[in-house]
Amino acid sequence: MHTCEGKCERVSIYRPNLEVSTARIVFGLFFVYLPALIYPIILVSAGLVYIHLRLMGAQGVKGLRDFLPAWKSHRYRYKAQIVQKNRPRLAFWSRTRWFWMLNCTAYCPFSVALLEWHAYLVKMVENWWCPFEHSKKHRYAEAAIDYSYWHNELEINLLHPADRENPIWNQDAEPAAPPRAMPTAKAVGE
Repeated sequence: MHTCEGKCERVSIYRPNLEVSTARIVFGLFFVYLPALIYPIILVSAGLVYIHLRLMGAQGVKGLRDFLPAWKSHRYRYKAQIVQKNRPRLAFWSRTRWFWMLNCTAYCPFSVALLEWHAYLVKMVENWWCPFEHSKKHRYAEAAIDYSYWHNELEINLLHPADRENPIWNQDAEPAAPPRAMPTAKAVGE
């Protein structure tokens, strides 16, 4: 399943990387793996936010497993794992199946899943406690809730009407209509 069909903002890395020295690449690898040292802290942080949401009464909150790819969905198994053969001797690990299996089947997918899960939980907390519009709030739709903390009989009228009727934190609100096409110059002049 490819989701980047048509329009995607892309970062240019392949061609610039061709000009990068081997020493710089090896040095740069440390900056990919050093963050793993803080993953236990992120895991505890996400767990605490998860517990907070459950204590607030939240039901149906996704767990970390919901963000991890299914093991069977990975393209390569150990015996079929591709490796790079034309790498410098200093990068001996890039010629081993174990490196690519651990890196591409475990470390990277777990890293993405952990950070996405944590972001999902924090967005849900913000939707619950702070249902107030800002320029990035549309990105919080993945963590939609039934109603916010403010949608009770006493405080609901304190909310701005747009916040009161936002479908991200009000399940009874009408979804926003898709933007209408702007009239063409001919239609305006007629």
